Order: sequence, then structure tokens, then C-alpha cells
Amino acid sequence: MTIQSKPNAAGAEHKQLQHVKHYINGKFIKSEQTFENVNPYTNQIINHIAEGRKQEMDLAVSSAKRAFEEGPWGFLKLEKRMAYMEHIAALIEEEIEELSYLESLDTGLPISQTRKMASRAAENFRFYSRMVQTKLHGEAYTADDQFLNYTVYKPLGPIGLITPWNAPFMLETWKIAPALATGNTVILKPAELSPLTAGKLSEIIHKAELPPGVFNVVHGFGETAGAALVSHPDVKAISFTGETKTGSIIIKNAADTLKKTSMELGGKSPLIVFEDADTDRALDAAVWGIFSFNGERCTANSRLLLHKDVKSSFVEKLKERIENIVMGDPLNSDTQLGPLIGVDHCRKVKRYIELAEKEGCDVVQGTVPENLMDGNFVPPTLLLNAMNEMRVCQEEIFGPVMSVIEFETEEEAIRLANSVPYGLAGYVWTNDLKRGHRVAQAVEAGMLWINSHNVRDLRIPFGGMKASGIGREGGHYAIFEFYCEPKVIHTALGNHHIPQFGKRKEL
Repeated sequence: MTIQSKPNAAGAEHKQLQHVKHYINGKFIKSEQTFENVNPYTNQIINHIAEGRKQEMDLAVSSAKRAFEEGPWGFLKLEKRMAYMEHIAALIEEEIEELSYLESLDTGLPISQTRKMASRAAENFRFYSRMVQTKLHGEAYTADDQFLNYTVYKPLGPIGLITPWNAPFMLETWKIAPALATGNTVILKPAELSPLTAGKLSEIIHKAELPPGVFNVVHGFGETAGAALVSHPDVKAISFTGETKTGSIIIKNAADTLKKTSMELGGKSPLIVFEDADTDRALDAAVWGIFSFNGERCTANSRLLLHKDVKSSFVEKLKERIENIVMGDPLNSDTQLGPLIGVDHCRKVKRYIELAEKEGCDVVQGTVPENLMDGNFVPPTLLLNAMNEMRVCQEEIFGPVMSVIEFETEEEAIRLANSVPYGLAGYVWTNDLKRGHRVAQAVEAGMLWINSHNVRDLRIPFGGMKASGIGREGGHYAIFEFYCEPKVIHTALGNHHIPQFGKRKEL
């Protein structure tokens, strides 16, 4: 995407972007329809994005199927395929500053955070290159010296990837890398609210000279482009990250063509602080875990469960922290909290804060400076004296809003942690490691951290229970359980007995 630089009033460099096109069969393609892409910091139009529908999706799926079945991708040697993966990673690293800029411009995420996300994206490609080369092997068994039975893992074919608007580049590459590394072809439908880095990734992959059809991007809306991808009979699997309600719809629609699905959905994760915890470190983790990523993070600790003996002092420190969180232009390196993704989402989050007051919470907030009123800003917000059964403690708000709930006993903390529809993540703070492990194992969530904030290990599965999803991403779970299909080969080693039905007996 061509970018023209122009200085803004403060002297910082802002850029004007050309329209974003689809990327299908190795070519950049326009659509008759386009939609506006809006900057959440200014609510001004950044550029226009090609709007794909069934016609464009059919073209993309057809090209992905052809590249897989007729080659060269489906027949490429592992060494050559991994060379492409490493090349893409290197090209991403060359573009980290531009990718960081585009991500912040598009999403409102602070650029100090998007730089780290862009680096993680390059590592996603390198990690799965290593993983496939060292781990993608099957099992072998002998049976009574008569059979050798072994497994091989085969790619599925064209894979549909539907990605979210929060941290889009990192999460797109987290799906694309294992899909390509295992030999599948890809059709990406990025979120319509944050399409810029998907457009840039198309340019990077084009520069890497992947064969036509191996990687395709169709921009558009879920109800048109997304629905066409999910229902297409030649798409073998759908990996989705986003809202629980949308995930449920996708699973229903994918059932007609018996697709595999992987769903990484919403969360309402607890952070539990016991009376013996290192409260200074727990405070750092609690503040980071809800107010980084502008609170638009599925693993955010949106419920803070505090033991009654530490609640008062902890809350006072929280109040001080939220007053000092720096809100501002996401392109400013000092900014810690940027604007939410769009006007509608900002209104939704504010409605939840109003609901919290009606439900009986004491609402404590930071202050949005006057010069930021054009953006979709919600200040860091605490909902004090919250009760777990309140809607604001049960429903995913997806913004910089944290409910504070008191507990007295370990059993009560576990009950409160589990008394929500979701089960994605959880955090336990205690210096009693026996209790830490007990609680972590009792909390109904796919991922738990003890005495830590959300620190990811790409080798470990990522995903949740209950309404937080189905399946896992990351590590060998992605390549073995989702992006490949196991095939069993049974080989006779001798002349074992075969029943002779219908054979005439000798007289």
C-alpha cells in the first residue's frame, strides 16, 4: 500500500494511505463496492477498503484449491516450504515500524504495544517453521510381528481464517503461520474494523513470491464475505477468533459442509489476590492486564477478586494508578491507553458503565483530557463494591473496565471465579504455592497463571472452556489437532490369516 507522509500540527509524521485491495491468486484486485476505514483517534476516514462478497470469495477459494491440489504448494518439499516461512519472517522484521504504525492508526492501540506485536508476528512464522521441521511426525506400532501400523499427518487443503479487530496482525499471523507451514492454503477474512495490516501482509507475502493462490485475502463483512467463506464446500476448516455469539453462528453454518472448526471466543477472566500475595506485583499485573490493549483483550482480568484483608489498601492503590495512566494519541510512544476501536463499541462500553451505577457499583474513573474528545476514549474505570451476579460481572465488556469483588475464603474465591459463562483465563496471586496450584486447578479456565500476568509461550495451547471456545491454538496442538488430519497406514509383515468366506471346500 502506497503511503504519502505529511506532518500534523504537532510536527509528528502522519501518513495518507491508498485504498486497500483484495489479494487473490497472487494479484491485487479491486471490488465494485468499498467501505470506509475510520481512525478511532480522530473518527476521520483513513482510506477505503475493497468489500468482498460471494463472488470474490469464490475466486479466492478456487485459487486456494488449485494451488493445493494442482501445485505447487501441495507438492512442495518441506525444505522449500520452510524457506518461504523464514523469508516472510525476515520481510516482516524489515517492516516492523510501518506495521506498528498501521496497527496503531487502525486500532487505536498504543504504538509502544504494537511494535511488540509486530515482532511477535515474525516469530510466529519462525516458530512454526521450527515446529513443523522437528515435531510433525507420527507414531509407529508393531502388532504380534504381523503388522506395522504408523501414522502420518496430512494438510487439509484450503483453510478459512476469520480474525478479530483487536491486535489483528499478531493474531492473523498466529493462524496463517501454522496453516502454511503444514502445507495448507489460506483464505483470510480480516476484521472490517482493522484491515490495514492484513493489506500490508498481502504485500509482504507477494514480495516473498509465494506461489499464486497459496495465500488470499478477501476484505469485507461477516454477514457477506465471512458467511460465504464458512459455507463454501471447498473450504476444509474454519479458524475463528472473536465474539462468542458470532462463533456459535459460524459453528452452525459450518455444520452443513462438515467443516472442522476452531473457536477462540470471549472471556470474563478473574484475577484472584489472596491475603499473603505480593500485592505490589499483583497490582502491576492487575493494572496491566485490564488497561493494556485498551482493555480490548480476550484474556483481560476484567474481574478482580480481592481478599477482604487486602481489599481496602489494594483499592486505594488502584485509584492512584488509574489517575496516572496516560491517555493520548496512539502514535505517541508515551501513550498507555488509546481510543477504542469504533464509535459503536465505545458507546457499548459506556452503556455498561452506566449499567454498573444502576446495579449499585461505585464507579471510579480516570479523566479524558479535553483535547481527546474527538476520539473513542473511555477512561480507565473501576467498578467498586461489585457483586458477581451483576451483569457487568457476567458479560464481556471488552474495554478498560474492571469489576472489584471481595471474598473471604479460598472456596468462595473459586466459586466466584467459576460463576460466569466464560472460561478463558485466570490469574492467582499467593505466596502459598500449594494453594496457588489448588486454586489454579479448580478454576474453570483453559489457561491459568500463578503469580504472573499474561506471559505467553508459543509451545503451549491457547484456548478456553465453556463459552470461551472450542479447540486450542498454539504449539503442536495447532499443527496436529487442527491444521492436519492424521492418516493411519496398516502394513502386513507376513501372511497373516484372512477369513476365506465363500471358498468351496475341497472334497
